[in-house]
This record gives sequence, structure tokens and C-alpha cells, in this order.
Amino acid sequence: MGLSIVLGLPLLGALLLALFGARSYAAELNACMSFATLIAVAFLVLRVLRHGSLLALHEQFFVDSFNVFLVALTAFVGFTTALFSRPYMRIEEQRGRLSQQRLRLYHSMYQLFMAAMFLALLTNNMGLLWVAMEAATLSTVLLVSLYRTRASLEAAWKYFILCGVGIAQALFGTILLYFAAEHVLGRQGMTALLWTHLNAVKGQLEPRVLGLAFVFLLVGYGTKVGLAPLHNWLPDAHAEGPTPVSAVLSGLLLNVALYAVIRCKVLVEGSIGSYLPGRMLMTFGLLSAVLGAFFLWRQRDIKRLFGYSSIEHMGIITFAFGIGGPIANFAALLHMTVHSLTKSSIFFTAGHASQTAHTQQMDGIRGLVGISPTIGWGLMLGSLAILGMPPFGVFASEFLILTTAMREHPWTTPFLLVALGVAFAAIFRKVQPMVFGESDAPPLPHSPALVPVFIHLAIVLMLGVYMPFALAEWYRAAARLIGG
Repeated sequence: MGLSIVLGLPLLGALLLALFGARSYAAELNACMSFATLIAVAFLVLRVLRHGSLLALHEQFFVDSFNVFLVALTAFVGFTTALFSRPYMRIEEQRGRLSQQRLRLYHSMYQLFMAAMFLALLTNNMGLLWVAMEAATLSTVLLVSLYRTRASLEAAWKYFILCGVGIAQALFGTILLYFAAEHVLGRQGMTALLWTHLNAVKGQLEPRVLGLAFVFLLVGYGTKVGLAPLHNWLPDAHAEGPTPVSAVLSGLLLNVALYAVIRCKVLVEGSIGSYLPGRMLMTFGLLSAVLGAFFLWRQRDIKRLFGYSSIEHMGIITFAFGIGGPIANFAALLHMTVHSLTKSSIFFTAGHASQTAHTQQMDGIRGLVGISPTIGWGLMLGSLAILGMPPFGVFASEFLILTTAMREHPWTTPFLLVALGVAFAAIFRKVQPMVFGESDAPPLPHSPALVPVFIHLAIVLMLGVYMPFALAEWYRAAARLIGG
């Protein structure tokens, strides 16, 4: 029952906002539907933590400690982003960048996007997972192109084409997965693609077919993760779409796509009996971390800057999952959490900073502390957090990943250190004048919704200083499920 509510509330929200999304109360309705979903997810989390894994609706949906953790993170960031978007989108409407009909599209597609992500996380069917990822792509294409400028339409088409090619590779990988399952489980139709069934017989699946399937699945879903060299869509989509869309793309969608990769990795490693999938994840992860860090130096647009930062951090997370084992998996899950919270808070402040300066070009954004101390300090603290400064949680997760790499794969340590050092220098060099420079820009017509920023950063700070025992046990349980 609770699982149906979690899946149904965003769909109901999408329908209501398709009808009433142009009304003056649409932003509040969007936030209320997101809050209702968060409450439903909280009950689902309690159910799983108390009673263990859950199968529902003829085994088509499956919840365990791994995916319920991501469901909770998705619901929380989805709600805080909906709160942030209230004043942000109203300022965009007042400045003539959006019409009421565009706002209707934004609010309805936002809820549809959330529904697609929950479906991807909760489904037990690998075929339905592919459908949900495609639905998430289609809904976000409409959100990225919301402004209907030449640049936003180009970014949306680039996003659609590149992710469309990627998702086609994932479809072929899913077909190969079914081909291997059919020889073991028999002709059961879509039942042969249930992850729990596949996991139970993974040692009997044909290893050569599973190995080939993983290549296509990694390339396909890795495109949506933003792994280099499949990352070209990500900076453009972040820069040209509305800032709330940038926040959920970076903070949520990338996690969901990586979740799909890890579910596939568990099956393939159990089938082929080697660490080849892990080595592939380590290679793509390192490449993404290093390239993302160096590309930071060339950026002039504030949202593109933090888009490339997302590529770097998703590379670090992918690398950690590639190492495998309880410590690396624990660190990867922690880094997923703190990256989502920190990066979404950074996009919140970056959006209001660009509204204040009437530009996204960093050369035109100066003196944020003088104009609005909350925006300025929010951007500075968020930047310090994402750069891994202690005592923020990003430092704790990166320290765990780095020390594990030094112990198990010492050759990777220089690459990680270079990526972290270059990213630190690039972002700090660009953020410092935006926060503390001179400016005479007027304040915003609406008070910025920065309570979510400081809530996110407070949680990230807490995770760097103290982790509640229950949360630590939750991470450990999820890390054990992933294995490796």
C-alpha cells in the first residue's frame, strides 16, 4: 500500500498541475505534493528498516536497504527543490522569461520527472527500469528547453540525442540480459527480467553473454550518469535549463542512473566470477574525475562550472563502487548523499546569484555578500563543502575513498589527488571574487528561498562531524547488499 502511494502521488501531482499549473497557487501545490510524497517515503523507509526487504505487486517492485536509501534522498531533495523554485520561478515570470503556460509545463513535468525516478528506483523489473529511465529523459528534455531560447533548444536536443543513443545501448544490454536469463529461468516473459530472480541464479547465467550485456548497460546508463567521454550533454543541460532543473539533474538523476549500473554490476560479477565490471567502473570513474576537474578551468558560466563539478564527483563515486567491498561501498553511498545535498544547495545559490546579476557569466557576478549575505555565504559555504574542506561530509567520504584506493590500488592515488587538487584550485579561484568582489546590483524583488540551502549544508556538516548510529547501520546494510 505504501509503495503504491509513493508511486501514485507524483503522478497525481503531474495530473493536477497539468490542469492547474498556470494558477497563482501552482508553486505551492507543487511543494505540497512533493511534501506528501516525502511523508509517504518516510513511512516506506520505516517499514523496510523494521521488517527488511519488500516485494510487492506480483514481485514487479522490490525495496531493500540500497534503493530505499536513494528513494529517501530523492524525495527529500525533490521537496526542498520545489520549495526553492517558488520564488525563483516567480522572478523568472516577472522578468518575462516564462509565461503562465510554460509554468504549467514546468510544474507538471517536475512531478512527472519525480514519478519516473521513483519508478526506476523501486521497480524489480530490469525492462521497466529502462522504461522509467527513458521517461525521465523525455520529461527533463521538456524542462531543459523551457525558456525556448536558441541555446536552451540546442541543449535540449543535444541532451535528447546523446541520452537517446545511450539509452538505446542500455536497451540492447537489457535484451542480452533477458537472453541469458531465458536459458536458465525458462520462457517466463517479463518475469525473467526480475532482478531478484536474476540475482538468485546469477551464478548459472552465461558469463560471456552477461559480460557483453554489461558493456552495453554501462555505456547506456553511464551516458546518463555523465561519465566521460559520454558527458557532453550534461554541462549544456545544466547551464540552459531553469536552475531547479539543474539541481534535480545533478542531485538526483545522476544517482538514479548510477543505481541502475550498480544493480547490473552485482549480477554480472556474480555470473562471470571476476572483478572485470569493477575495473571498468574504476577506469570510467578516474577518467571522469580527471577530465571534469581540468575542464573546470575553462568555464565562464557559473552553472556550467558546477555541471563539470558533477562530472568529477560522479566519477569519484563510480570509482569507489568499482573498488567494491564494504568500506568503498560505504564511502560511495556517503558521497552520493553529501554530493546530492551540497550540489543542489550550490545550484540554489547560483540561480539566485545569476538572477541578482542578470547574467550567468561569472565575470558579471560580483559582491554577493554585500548584495545578499545569505546568497553570498551560501555559495561560499557550498563551494567549500563540495571541495572537500573539513569538517563537511564530502571530506569524510573522499578521505575514505582515497585511503581505500591507496591500500588496494595504489596506482590510482596520483590520479585522484590531481583531480581533487585541480578542482579545488579552479572552483575556489572562480567563486571567491563572485562572493567578495565589488558590486552595486539591486536586491531581488522576492526574498530568496535559501532555507533549503542551509538545511542541506547543515546535514552535510553533521555527516562530517557525527553520523547517527542508525544511519551508519543503514549505509553498512546497503554496502553489504552491493557486495563486490
